[in-house]
Amino acid sequence: RIYGEPLGEEGVKVIVVLQAKARVVAVELEGVREFKPSRVRDKISTKVGDFANEAGLEADRQAILEYYRKKGFTDVDVAYRLDSNERQGTARVKFEVNEGGKSAVRRVRFAGNEKISSSELAKVVKTRRYVPLWSSVMKTGRVSGDQLSDDVAAIREYYQNHGFSDVQVREPQVETRNGKVEVTFPIVEGELYRVGRISFRGAHLFSEEKLLAVTKRPARGEDPRGAKSELRSGAAFSPAAVQAHIKGLQDLYGAKGYVDFQASVRTSPGGKNVTDVVFQIEEGSQAHVGHVNITGNVRTKDKVIRRELALAPGDSFSTVRMEASKERLNNLNYFSKVDLYPAETGATDSRDLNVVLEEKRTGSLNFGAGFSSIDSLLGFVEVSQGNFDIGNWPTFTGGGQKFRTRLQYGTQRQDATISLTEPYFLDQKLSLSGDLFYRNASFVSDVYAERRVGLELTARKPINEFAFGRVGYRVEQIGVHGVAADASSFIKSQQGNRLKSQVFTGITYDTRDSVFLTRRGERVDISGFVAGGPLGGDIQNYGWSGEASKYFRFSGDTILTLNGQIGVTEAWGDATSVPIYDRLFLGGVNDMRGFRFRHVGGTGKVKDETGEPMGGKSLARSTVEFTVPVIDRVRFATFYDIGFVNEKAYDFSTSGYNSDYGIGLRLDLPIGPVRIDYAVPDKHDQFTGSRGRFNFNMGYQF
Repeated sequence: RIYGEPLGEEGVKVIVVLQAKARVVAVELEGVREFKPSRVRDKISTKVGDFANEAGLEADRQAILEYYRKKGFTDVDVAYRLDSNERQGTARVKFEVNEGGKSAVRRVRFAGNEKISSSELAKVVKTRRYVPLWSSVMKTGRVSGDQLSDDVAAIREYYQNHGFSDVQVREPQVETRNGKVEVTFPIVEGELYRVGRISFRGAHLFSEEKLLAVTKRPARGEDPRGAKSELRSGAAFSPAAVQAHIKGLQDLYGAKGYVDFQASVRTSPGGKNVTDVVFQIEEGSQAHVGHVNITGNVRTKDKVIRRELALAPGDSFSTVRMEASKERLNNLNYFSKVDLYPAETGATDSRDLNVVLEEKRTGSLNFGAGFSSIDSLLGFVEVSQGNFDIGNWPTFTGGGQKFRTRLQYGTQRQDATISLTEPYFLDQKLSLSGDLFYRNASFVSDVYAERRVGLELTARKPINEFAFGRVGYRVEQIGVHGVAADASSFIKSQQGNRLKSQVFTGITYDTRDSVFLTRRGERVDISGFVAGGPLGGDIQNYGWSGEASKYFRFSGDTILTLNGQIGVTEAWGDATSVPIYDRLFLGGVNDMRGFRFRHVGGTGKVKDETGEPMGGKSLARSTVEFTVPVIDRVRFATFYDIGFVNEKAYDFSTSGYNSDYGIGLRLDLPIGPVRIDYAVPDKHDQFTGSRGRFNFNMGYQF
């Protein structure tokens, strides 16, 4: 404090009273139970040795409040107390936390929305209703301040991309009752704006009709309902559609080498609730590729990078091909950063292509455990190197080869694999791979186990963007062992080890949009093999199979999947029979889910007198499955499977067919995808009951 004391004619005596700030000797937390105290303490900036500061302590209090609220504790209360010792000039700081209850979201509401339904908006926001167990796994169903802000922005963007340019999304209202939270998003929709006239200025290379055709293409992004944005006269005005079509124009010019192309957009009123769109274009000049400069690759050889580039010196500098090159390099998974850009060369018609990279670790050691209805419980350990070089001792990295060794041990199977793949054999687009393997499986039957030890060499060649062919050679020793004393005479006759030498070939056509959750596209695979004869070995047979899948996406992100398979195997030459391990089977989690593994029947004797499967020489099956989204990362499935296994080759009689129907869940968990199905046999043989079966599996189906 500063004050004056009058001294009459002598003037004024100025007095300054000072009180030293107390030095903090302790920072204490009280009431922290739901989290580790160290995590909460990290939010406190006041440290021992600092001078006590009221403003700083209040900031620390707010930081603790914010931390708790982000974790779903909406009723948290935090206070601080400063205990000073004036004689010593010290103070102890204590933060007292009343955590309250962790509030679960009971309901998410939208107020004021008339043109867009609440069910649509519920797919836009990430704030979800709390679902026991599921929300605990997926970390959802709680109130988070940051998430609410993101949801407000997402709702606003969704409305604007559906023509509501003036939409207002106000601060969410959060009400807590009895530990349950109700979140309401207030919305003022405003008027719907539509696209008026679309015009272009500064365009000389392409006609307006060509430019309009580009802008009328569907945008690449899709809204949560799966509808595509489209920029055309009369359509709802969408900023996302405008930006997507600017990208379309960039691709149109960039494909011709116009690397300096620029496009901007100006909008103007075209009438009541109508927006005219004008594209202002600067074409620039056409350029060709000069030098290709690569930097940042310390381990990876230059040729490994150059073979992924779709541009070479002398080519027209296509920005579309430059982006494709960037995507290819990213797909190698060798680099943490990939940047491609044109660089000035001093000539107007030439640009260098600069490739700037940052390498990352490409080797990994993985271990874990898994479970399925077929394999039961198993554990594994795997060592892999995605950028292997067998000729680069001692690091063995940089050549772009793929190396993997895996050991897997479980109650029903034991596997060991060592594989090496050269994706560009002799610097050609020809992949060559080799595998050494050991596999011992007891899940194939209740009365015997099967062991395989061998080597496989495979060459794979792309045919076009969506198809590739393969050819290979495989030699293996196959043994049937551990045969039960009460097994049938046929199964006992299969005991022992036999050598199989075979060549195989196949072709695959795949246009799926994703191998993880496929929504559109198809996949067709046709393969065949021949064993024995001039190839040697103890087994002489052949076989072929075909499998096809088609995926359809409908409104509401519902997906229809159609899948079918057909196969034949038969002995040839001097051979009189096909061994049991080369016969065909159906049943289990991956095909006909209402039946035990391999227990689907058909015509002829495909099971012995005890009901144990002996397999057949012909099979066919088909599946129809329909899935719908339930909540984020959860889909409900309903399906129907039908198929048969017949004793004779090329016997496709359906008189002995089996079928099942069922329901299931598809869960996209952090540990990987999980499929749970319950299927009931509809048509079965005398050895298979009509009781339903649960099937459980973790992992991707490729």
